[in-house]
Amino acid sequence: MMAKTTPAKFVQEVRQETAKVTWPTRRETVVSTATVFVMAILAAIFFFLVDQLLSTGVRLVLGMGS
Repeated sequence: MMAKTTPAKFVQEVRQETAKVTWPTRRETVVSTATVFVMAILAAIFFFLVDQLLSTGVRLVLGMGS
């Protein structure tokens, strides 16, 4: 059986754990966010190009190319 925790005790424990967290600096956050956006854009471009290549190949194989 689990021990009961009062809401006040829970809030106290949450504050203690939050104090242990190493929060990123503003610069680290901006750099990480920019990196995610750049990688997402690169992935989108890559998959667009692969899709276009496969689409062209399928059209040629099926004789639907112009």
